[in-house]
Amino acid sequence: MAEQSVLVVEDTDEIRELVCTVLRRAGFDVRAVGSGAACLDEVRRQPPDLIVLDLGLPDADGTEVCRQVRAETACYVLMLTARAEEVDLLIGLAVGADGYMAKPFSPRELVARVQAMLRFPRTAPAPAPAPAAAPDAVRRLAELEVDEDSREVRVDGEVVDLTRTEFDLLAALASRPGRVLQRETLLREVWQTDWEGSVRLVEAHMSNLRRKLHAAGLSSPEIKTVRGVGYRLVA
Repeated sequence: MAEQSVLVVEDTDEIRELVCTVLRRAGFDVRAVGSGAACLDEVRRQPPDLIVLDLGLPDADGTEVCRQVRAETACYVLMLTARAEEVDLLIGLAVGADGYMAKPFSPRELVARVQAMLRFPRTAPAPAPAPAAAPDAVRRLAELEVDEDSREVRVDGEVVDLTRTEFDLLAALASRPGRVLQRETLLREVWQTDWEGSVRLVEAHMSNLRRKLHAAGLSSPEIKTVRGVGYRLVA
């Protein structure tokens, strides 16, 4: 089986060398660059399975680099940030990042996060276009439609622009309307991980999802928080 590839995008030499060393020791094929422009060049030349992306790059903001990467590849994006503010986390996840780690970080934890993400690679060639959706592939709940074949969400017939992760979260809730889904259940279904430190990812992505649905005019159904447990979709 071929080694899974990781592209490290970090402008600080010491951190870049550390990340590359620990990931190579863990068995990954690692490439490294120090700028956003070089990252995009590498992605276009040979898309990796995962990108470790620093938010504070010298030539571009990491969130904008992530946005461009997400438009061109389905690879995982794990952000590194020295900025712990919630707004930075939400912006990063809104543009398609799959997770984040705050600096300073544990090399062992970094390897564990990368391994957890890459248990289910997403860079396989896109499948052939699917036939027209079967009736049960479109879930209709009041003003909301979730089309799992086309991966589109519509509110009163208008398409809502969601990231891949936001769609997967909403699809999970819509498949069991009224039922409470634990955060840990959503981690397993959407991120394919049981790592407890990722629970905040669910909360941040859910915040973005709610904001987009509200902006689209959705009033019913509503994503309800069940404090200390998880979420449910209710009319």
